[in-house]
Amino acid sequence: MQLEIGKIYTGKVKAITQYGAFVDVDGGGSGMVHISEIANTFVNEIRDHLTEGQEVKVKVIGVNEAGKVSLSIKKAVENNGEPQEKKRPAPNKERRSKPVVWEPKKVVPQSEMSFDDMLAHFKQSSEERISDLKRSTDRKNGTRRK
Repeated sequence: MQLEIGKIYTGKVKAITQYGAFVDVDGGGSGMVHISEIANTFVNEIRDHLTEGQEVKVKVIGVNEAGKVSLSIKKAVENNGEPQEKKRPAPNKERRSKPVVWEPKKVVPQSEMSFDDMLAHFKQSSEERISDLKRSTDRKNGTRRK
């Protein structure tokens, strides 16, 4: 029997290696479940998740040119909606309550500003522009102000 890609089968774990587990699929055929396809969590030791002779559900995720079948336990479980195992809780990360969002400066209409306020605003923006120009010119000339 030829295994179909994308289909879920039941099988038995026949052998466990450092990089994966070999599974004989019911109805004929066999394949390998790579260590990265065993669980949704990091798998350091395969024997912590599987034992030889254990029945597992596997999904066929590929067949290479040599006819070797790639299987996945975690994708088979995701499709069935069954929980595979208890996941470790995510580490506590401090998060900001609100994302930082750029907001433009609130500009008061000139009709509401006094002459002194407008003059102060003009002086401040002029000084900022002049200092930006000086920095730019100094960088181009290779000199720096201290």
